[in-house]
Amino acid sequence: MKFPRHITYIVAIDEVGRGPIAGPVTLGAVMICRCDLSPVMKKIAGIRDSKKLSHQQRITWFDTLDRNHRVTSATASVGSAYIDRHGIVKALSTGVARVIKKLSLDPDTTFVMLDGSLYAPATYSFQETIIKGDDKEPLISAASIIAKVTRDAKMVRYANRYHHYGFEGNKGYGTESHYDAIKKYGPCRIHRLTWI
Repeated sequence: MKFPRHITYIVAIDEVGRGPIAGPVTLGAVMICRCDLSPVMKKIAGIRDSKKLSHQQRITWFDTLDRNHRVTSATASVGSAYIDRHGIVKALSTGVARVIKKLSLDPDTTFVMLDGSLYAPATYSFQETIIKGDDKEPLISAASIIAKVTRDAKMVRYANRYHHYGFEGNKGYGTESHYDAIKKYGPCRIHRLTWI
């Protein structure tokens, strides 16, 4: 991908948790300096969308990204109560705004790549939404891994608090056993009530 000459930073953003009936939607972002683009791309050659990786492969890539001093990452989660109140589209736009704010970037010198139907705040004039970007752009794949590993860890912590629902296994998705638990115990605080 070609970037305008004055661009200093490149940010890639993806989300996970759009479809579950419990838990947050989580946005992951990776940021690199344009001057580091070539070495970073070499380092992450072979990276793939988080959905196409095993749990252990995601953890390995997460650690690789975390140890790479040329890569800065951030995450932001938007909880189930917000999703119920405002809907998933608003939750996603809020999450994008939150995660990009954590990186403290100058919109005039930053290019933002986003997966699917995500959009950065309008102040970021240089942005591109890429359908199936997590498959096509390695940096978006990296962002998807950051988001997925972070959200999965959060759901495992929720499983310890709300142990009836098997969140450590289903990560909040609507499996048959998850629905059976809701019928038996009712929903808990992190369920998306408008989705059940």
